Amino acid sequence: MSDSSARRRVSSGSPYEPIVGVSRAVRAGSFITVAGTAPLDAGGRTVAPGDAAAQARRCFEIVARALEELGASLADVVRTRTLLTRIEDWEAVARVHGEFFRDVRPANTIMQVTRFIDPDWLVEIEADAVVE
Repeated sequence: MSDSSARRRVSSGSPYEPIVGVSRAVRAGSFITVAGTAPLDAGGRTVAPGDAAAQARRCFEIVARALEELGASLADVVRTRTLLTRIEDWEAVARVHGEFFRDVRPANTIMQVTRFIDPDWLVEIEADAVVE
């Protein structure tokens, strides 16, 4: 990035991005923030209905790809947020978080929400990264 104050945006192709007016991720200088990431496949369909761990894995894959497109990696993540519709899924989803971040160990918050845009989504993931 030649101008450290320039913003770069990434789209994941989600059908919601143009409707809502959001990006999958935005980089401003060395800071990258990844929006709430739902468990969607390339066609915009929900992955693994009923399986929170599999949905979390898909969310982290999407987050990783967005970070890579902006010149970062999961190793640069300093904060994650795990949003669940069923708090009893916290441990299964946290184990998946550990698969991706065992050595990175970002700050994390796990919380329950009432529901997401699509009722089949059990989890959404947000992430913030700093590229040193």
